[in-house]
Amino acid sequence: MTRQAQTAPATSKAERPVIQTGEVLEIALDKLKASPRNVRRVSHTAQDIEARAASIRYKGLLQPLVVEPEVKESGEASGYYLVTIGEGRRQALRLLAKRKLLSKHEPVRCVVDTLNDPGEISLDENTSRRDMHPADQFEAWKDLAERKGYSAEEIAARSGVSPQAVRQRLRMGAVAPALLDIYREGGLTLEQVMAFAVSPDPDRQMQVYAQLAPHQRQTYAIRRAMTEAKVPADDPRVRFVGVDAYVAAGGAFLVDLFTEAGEGWLEDVSLLDRLVAEKLQAEAVALREAEGWKWTAAYLAYPYDHGCSRIWERALPRAPEEEAQRSALYAERDSLIERYPDLADLPEAAQARLAEIDVQLDALAETYGFDLQEKARAGAFVVLGGDGETRVERGYVRPEDEPPAEIEAPDAMGPDPGEDDDTEQDGEDDERSEIEEPLGEANAPISPRIRADLTAHRSTALRYALAQDPDLALVALTHALLLRVFRGVGGYASCLDIRLGSRNLAADGEGVEDAPAARANAERHEMWARQMPDDPEAYWDFVVGLDADSRMGLMAHCVSLSLDAVRGWDNRPMAWKHADRLASALDLDMSDWWSPTAARYLGAVTKAQIVDAVAEGVSAEAGERLAGLKKTEMVEAAEPQLIAARWLPACLRTPGRALPWLNAGAGEAQAMPGAVSGSALEPEAADVAA
Repeated sequence: MTRQAQTAPATSKAERPVIQTGEVLEIALDKLKASPRNVRRVSHTAQDIEARAASIRYKGLLQPLVVEPEVKESGEASGYYLVTIGEGRRQALRLLAKRKLLSKHEPVRCVVDTLNDPGEISLDENTSRRDMHPADQFEAWKDLAERKGYSAEEIAARSGVSPQAVRQRLRMGAVAPALLDIYREGGLTLEQVMAFAVSPDPDRQMQVYAQLAPHQRQTYAIRRAMTEAKVPADDPRVRFVGVDAYVAAGGAFLVDLFTEAGEGWLEDVSLLDRLVAEKLQAEAVALREAEGWKWTAAYLAYPYDHGCSRIWERALPRAPEEEAQRSALYAERDSLIERYPDLADLPEAAQARLAEIDVQLDALAETYGFDLQEKARAGAFVVLGGDGETRVERGYVRPEDEPPAEIEAPDAMGPDPGEDDDTEQDGEDDERSEIEEPLGEANAPISPRIRADLTAHRSTALRYALAQDPDLALVALTHALLLRVFRGVGGYASCLDIRLGSRNLAADGEGVEDAPAARANAERHEMWARQMPDDPEAYWDFVVGLDADSRMGLMAHCVSLSLDAVRGWDNRPMAWKHADRLASALDLDMSDWWSPTAARYLGAVTKAQIVDAVAEGVSAEAGERLAGLKKTEMVEAAEPQLIAARWLPACLRTPGRALPWLNAGAGEAQAMPGAVSGSALEPEAADVAA
């Protein structure tokens, strides 16, 4: 072990240089121990040790350790040295030795200090230094990368940090120098600088800084302004095409390096739209060729103004042998059930056979589809859904492809060509009134005026008779609704003046078409549509032929499509109260259909509203814990808690239904039957009044 003593030259006090106390020795690594008099009690983190080890590996030990000899109780030297200053470097050296990157006997340069108090110099070491300003660090990392040509991975290896951390610091170093100077002076926070660094364009950064007033420079506002001309990676178009395909086509992808999820934005919107259109069109062409439609059309959203009529799937005919097999299975099942009226007494063999029959009948269940003639004049829409998946809507017939209407025979009840029209006025001269009418023909039709008079009396009698027969009134109502819902007609095909409208809910609720309730509604509608006759005149017989339960279910489906409980800009307070009463009668629990996710709710409301929701839905303490978080962190923390609590905003709660996230006492106050004002729905009542 080499030894080198350092002594101070003999000079006057005024000229005395800074003196290093103690000898500089090279001491074997395995002879160094942690000092019990080191004032740092909190251990170095594994990340700190890793960073120091990487620095030592590539650059050597830049600072010597300060040590003192270890002395036994007997007063003799033990041969070991206690590290007073540099414990972190000692642990980094031990880590390198453990990885076989240096010997455990490696000589380490140390200053042996027996003059100063170990505790005092350890305190000086840990309190007299100050970390450099982050802006200085960012620019230094950027300079290192540009001047030395190191990649993020190489810098990470030489510094003991992750490549992601290096990329973040390099991105921060690319922020406009003027903004970094404002940050140094305290005019911007680190979070604001990170928001500007979302995009590495210094000109755009300065433009956004100038556009936003000081009170508008919230982190989310800066990030939104920096990316307003870009498409977020969670956009349905991006999910449909895929980021990889977009990048492969030459599109620039901007990654947010400062979020764990690695948010990103697509910068070339026109390229994205072209890729989406091409892929949608390709799927539409493939669908037309595979299924034999006359046409298919691709759309980003469902074209409500398409102007087409619609045909629906029909049960496809079975082969005679399949029909015979179904009949035989039904007959065998009925025979077994008749033989054992009490199904609880069924022998095991009979139970097994019934189970087999059910499986076979399921395999022979009706299949639905369109015949070739229908496809020859109809088409389908290929629509991009809100989840990034395509949705196919089949069976649309353009006006020019409608079959020619049959020419009907002249109305037997039409006007008499030889009869004067009703233009005669009362008070004509008596001479004309006394003219004898010709005999005319016995089978000549009556005039429209007389016909209207007579049928008005008939309508009155029909109203009375129909009111006496509720069952038939239900049939007539269902028939009228069917004509409106499934054929788009009503007035000319039904004598009931039943008007039915259906609001386009997708215009108010983003992604509502892909919601579970909407898909369930669409599936139910398609199930009924497949059973409808082609001829509107056959609808009456169809309704009459239904059993009571089916008829009620079909009528309820048609009525449900007219429901509009949207609280938009129009002021309909009575309709909204009716919707609340209907929800109470149905015991609607919106938690089964909606959750407070980041995309659907939390990302759109304020931080204060999120804190209030968590305080109400989880606990006041949970809300307080979120108060100091950034918006993104707050949403990430609040979302799982609110979903687990099944929390709902006020406008989605059902009056009279207990709120599960409240305790018993609070729940009684919030769930008074039929209550609106004075309850959790009070803010909505204020909206109505406004």
